Amino acid sequence: MKKIIIRGGNKLNGNIHIEGMKNAALPIIFASVLVGEKCFIENIPDVNDINISLEILRNIGADIKFPKKNCIEIDTSNVVPCSSPYDLVSKMRGSTYLLGAELGRFGVSKVGWPGGCDFGTRPIDQHIKGFEALGATVVAEGGYINASVVKNETDSGEVYSKNGLHGARVFLDVASVGATINVILAATLADGVTVIENAAREPHIVDLAGFLNTCGADIMGAGTSVIKIRGVDKLHGCQYKIIPDMIEAGTYMTAVAATGGCVSIQSVIPKHLETITAKLREMGVSVTEYEDSITVESDGNLKPVTVKTLPYPGFPTDMHPQFTVLLCLADGVGQITENVWDNRYRYVDELHMMGAVISVDGRTATVVGNGHLKGAPVKSVDLRAGAALVIAGLAADGVTEISKTETIERGYHNLVGKLRLLGADISKMQ
Repeated sequence: MKKIIIRGGNKLNGNIHIEGMKNAALPIIFASVLVGEKCFIENIPDVNDINISLEILRNIGADIKFPKKNCIEIDTSNVVPCSSPYDLVSKMRGSTYLLGAELGRFGVSKVGWPGGCDFGTRPIDQHIKGFEALGATVVAEGGYINASVVKNETDSGEVYSKNGLHGARVFLDVASVGATINVILAATLADGVTVIENAAREPHIVDLAGFLNTCGADIMGAGTSVIKIRGVDKLHGCQYKIIPDMIEAGTYMTAVAATGGCVSIQSVIPKHLETITAKLREMGVSVTEYEDSITVESDGNLKPVTVKTLPYPGFPTDMHPQFTVLLCLADGVGQITENVWDNRYRYVDELHMMGAVISVDGRTATVVGNGHLKGAPVKSVDLRAGAALVIAGLAADGVTEISKTETIERGYHNLVGKLRLLGADISKMQ
């Protein structure tokens, strides 16, 4: 079992480069299935979820090359729908995007039930609602999700669109990121206009729309709560660069806040980090914004705050565990309320092992900060919780040993190496 060993107490100083956003790269990689030609995608992060998604595409017939570092060439000309391996798609939540991509291109899809971090019930009812509004029939059975379209014909014998889907008005009951992405994918080549109301507004949805529009799609309103997709006949290949990862940047920002020091975090979009920056400043951390970088400076003395997670542009749920660690290190009582996922708090028992005083009541955790944590053996229960434990170990007295670190590698490239360059005493053990 892989482990991360940390000897806490070192301040972080230096410069760090942020990778492309995993949550943007995943839907764009699967969206390449819609294109049916070569796409060159730059700023691809080298993390496990991306590697699994590329392996899924290889197994359904895509030709994938790596012309240079952090760049992939995907040719989906010969993709065969309904052929993705169950053992691969079941490893990650993002494999649901293959449903929208296959349905949007071929009018049929069959994908195994997705996996990923366990945050309790993560239904895909809004995805299905969107597909059905566009004219598809969706059945979940035998561990698979099957979607298909009966292609309506005109009097002259012509089908309305190649995939048989038609435009529709789709109102999402919740602003689901996954459902918004899947409806966009399915509607891009559909006949007519699709309007998604109560759409999610995250930056990676804007990036997906940017990629598809570069390929010839007609998508307007991404980044707002109403997205309009005018179906086009076909797409073409393109060259596209993924946006930087705001959660990776936020994770390093909290690490500096926890340990003290001064770090320049480069290749970011400061606007995407506004809610994180605001909370750090409220805690007494200095954050200076530049055009494509930020500098974080901290003396390690933190003030308690109240944090409430919300869909973008609210405070991101993927920064929740990292900020809980900061509250443990603050001087006083803070609170964090989780409004997105039901089961985020599984990591709390691990922080208890390190001396944290945290009580959870429903969706709200009350944290009694005492300014320090103690090193201990702990385990990573999910991607962001694992990152939070790394931050806790960096700030703790003594040695912290983190097991099940494969969860961390799902979303962070070279986390240990980057932290070592900043002065952390951290290493990996196989």
